[in-house]
Amino acid sequence: MTSFSAPALQPTPARARATAAPADLGTILARIEEAVETETAAIRTDMNFDIAASNARKSRHLYDLTRAIRGQDDAALVATYRPAIERLRDKLAVNQGVIVAHLEAVTEVATLVKTALQDAEADGTYSQAEFPEVKRR
Repeated sequence: MTSFSAPALQPTPARARATAAPADLGTILARIEEAVETETAAIRTDMNFDIAASNARKSRHLYDLTRAIRGQDDAALVATYRPAIERLRDKLAVNQGVIVAHLEAVTEVATLVKTALQDAEADGTYSQAEFPEVKRR
């Protein structure tokens, strides 16, 4: 599984930082944590879970997070929100494990279906795969 690397944020000019009202980072982190928990539980239990919709929600939360931290002092944010950030990090690790297991299961099922289809097509008669390709003049 590939890891996501957020693009580097450009510092916000001091004048814009002074007038901007930062969003409540604690609320945003809580929303992200809730979305990750919901997705993790749903992947484990709900065969009809809409992963695309969940990804859209997580993308929106990432956008909100990016806007909230733009121009802020990174050290101060980490100091203030360390417990929430660490909790989110742990939940993301669990979520990643569940997603990887889900993808492996999907791959295994797809392989089983492919093999079953190939076996069904091989009904004892000759198949094109049994003969080398002959160049025609």
